[in-house]
Amino acid sequence: MGGVGEPDWGPEPRGAPLPTLRWEQIRRHNLPGDKWLVIERRVYDISRWAQRHPGGSRLIGHHGAEDATDAFHAFHQDLSFVRKFLQPLLIGELAPEEPSQDGPQNIQLIEDFRALRQAVKDMKLFEAKPTFFGLLLGHILAMEVLAWLMIYMLGPGWVPSTLAALILAVSQAQSWCLQHDLGHTSIFRNSRWNHLAQQFVMGQLKGFSAHWWNFRHFQHHAKPNIFHKDPDVTVAPVFLLGESSVEYGKKKRRYLPYNHQHLYFFLIGPPLLTLVNFEVENLAYMLVCMQWMDLLWAASFYARFLLSYIPFYGIPGALLLFVAVRVLESHWFVWITQMNHIPREIGHEKHRDWASSQLAATCNVEPSLFIDWFSGHLNFQIEHHLFPTMPRHNYRRVAPLVKALCAKHGLSYEVKPFLTALVDIIRSLKKSGNVWLEAYLHQ
Repeated sequence: MGGVGEPDWGPEPRGAPLPTLRWEQIRRHNLPGDKWLVIERRVYDISRWAQRHPGGSRLIGHHGAEDATDAFHAFHQDLSFVRKFLQPLLIGELAPEEPSQDGPQNIQLIEDFRALRQAVKDMKLFEAKPTFFGLLLGHILAMEVLAWLMIYMLGPGWVPSTLAALILAVSQAQSWCLQHDLGHTSIFRNSRWNHLAQQFVMGQLKGFSAHWWNFRHFQHHAKPNIFHKDPDVTVAPVFLLGESSVEYGKKKRRYLPYNHQHLYFFLIGPPLLTLVNFEVENLAYMLVCMQWMDLLWAASFYARFLLSYIPFYGIPGALLLFVAVRVLESHWFVWITQMNHIPREIGHEKHRDWASSQLAATCNVEPSLFIDWFSGHLNFQIEHHLFPTMPRHNYRRVAPLVKALCAKHGLSYEVKPFLTALVDIIRSLKKSGNVWLEAYLHQ
């Protein structure tokens, strides 16, 4: 789609020389229904195709008028297969005198990161160990069976019920981690197998939609901690994070007592995210987007859960057990997933290169066998964000290489103790609330 005064660029015939384009032309095409992007110096018009993008139109649209080369490599394993879909969208290439990236970026860092990625690939760190993930699935299923056997053999008393709820919550937490691995296509070489397995884990074991999760989570990876692009930090007006604190304060917006958000976080954050927000958002997505297969998978989870526990508790008791498990699971989800992000930089789009944008939004937590397992290796958040398709059991091996890259370019590679990381969530919320109050009171 051409802009005013421009030709209507279309796919070039095979063998024809490609038109050369400048960044000033490309920048004009970052509008709804009019999106261009650059991959490996070639310019693609994704305007009409974005709606068919497997990761969703928002994900690819977030890179409109940008060099998306590193994002393209980060999200896709079989590049030759994906390039078949790009070919019909090709409309030109960057003029020889144009830089590969638009705006002031550290070219040496970009080159060094790409060299690191190739070295990691040569080390076969993108190859998964089937036994590792088989054991993960096995211990999830074992916990599901153990919880049921506990109620079956000991009865639905308070002690067995509490223990069963804890076991089921751990199982649900580990299922989040396993479906997360599958969503990033980091287990099987064939992406279709990953997607089918993710539908089973996310649907039958958790009661959620795999497509819904990928829709929101891939946006988070593409633009972490960027307002209106990362759903995880677009939480105003309930909570104010990063730059939104100053904006709300200057505009005199006071929907909630934000200077106390670090306190009401305990009431509506960890307890209710999975139970309320995710359940409603997930159901709405399946219905609006007509993901009927996901809906059937989710229904199979509820049918299995209720049929397993109604004989012991009746309908009210089984529902109460479900709520208890979701609340416990929700605490795990909020604390584990946000300890690496909320304390980091949060704001509007800065158009950084891939490595810089990921490092600005993430930090690590000190590893141990327990923390690695308990967090699903999300304590290696830096490595995960730089290489989202890498199997998690290889994060420890790539971490020293990433740390060396950061040291060379003076970039922050922050590693915290586990408890410090948890407390920093509250500190960050309190700091943002105080910033809002100061701006709100300032005349």
